[in-house]
Amino acid sequence: MSFFKKIFSSEKKQTLDEGLEKSKTSFFSKLTKAVAGKSKVDDEVLDNLEEILVASDVGVDTTLKIITRIEKRVAEDKYLGTDELNKILREEIAALLSETNLGEASEFTIPSGKKPYVIMVVGVNGVGKTTTIGKLSHQFKKAGFKVVLGAADTFRAAAIDQLQIWADRVGVPLVKQQMGSDPASVAFDTLQSAVAQNADIVIIDTAGRLHNKTNLMAELTKVKRVMQKVVDDAPHEVLLVLDGSTGQNAFEQAKQFTAATEVTALAVTKLDGTAKGGVVIGISDQFRIPVKYIGVGEGIEHLQVFNKYEFVDSFFK
Repeated sequence: MSFFKKIFSSEKKQTLDEGLEKSKTSFFSKLTKAVAGKSKVDDEVLDNLEEILVASDVGVDTTLKIITRIEKRVAEDKYLGTDELNKILREEIAALLSETNLGEASEFTIPSGKKPYVIMVVGVNGVGKTTTIGKLSHQFKKAGFKVVLGAADTFRAAAIDQLQIWADRVGVPLVKQQMGSDPASVAFDTLQSAVAQNADIVIIDTAGRLHNKTNLMAELTKVKRVMQKVVDDAPHEVLLVLDGSTGQNAFEQAKQFTAATEVTALAVTKLDGTAKGGVVIGISDQFRIPVKYIGVGEGIEHLQVFNKYEFVDSFFK
């Protein structure tokens, strides 16, 4: 497919290649064993491929979609060789991702006509939510946007402190109150401050509790309602942060949060430390929510805009 000829930024592409190395190595070592001694794609090869995709945390439903697509191609070409399997997988997974992700973006930007553009960030504690906010702020600021942060995760003092560290590091203002304050009040103050400063982007951190979905839904709904008193169509984006290294647990978190609030975009973190990179494919497909950002390293530059073509190219390189 012609899109694999796209020229990527060499530095960014190298970081992505390195970040997906564990996933790629694990996947292809299993794939090599699956086709050993086979010259063409037959039922046994497809059965083995199905097991490999599930083991790579692509997810059962998405795996079955991929296998069905490949079976169709095998039926059309009875002598499809195993040496072509890598190419076919690239094409079919890219096609699957195309159904949810626009995939052309490579820069950190926001839609025009929304100022300030309000991003509400959700996700359980420990997935890298605050770190993602910090790195996102850095990238937006580097792109020339004026950013204001809001510390509306008021249930953990550590969350406020950590966000303050990131705000200081990046050089962006943070609006905060005392631990235990009303999160909606923090969000309200943050938007008022952003409007007064003529800011381009507001990023609101929220609490990551999932033990009571009803309470979480009520809290997030209240935060939205109060923000709309300042910016009538806020938030413009609800970004769910997921830890890619948790594999199937990330699916469950996505299920819980999409039930609790209207998630519009995903950020999948910690892909560099895991062989579970396939989770990006499965979550994108199953929840029909675009993956907007991926974390492929600990460095401040290691949060990338997700581009499906670059991702598939790196995964199957």
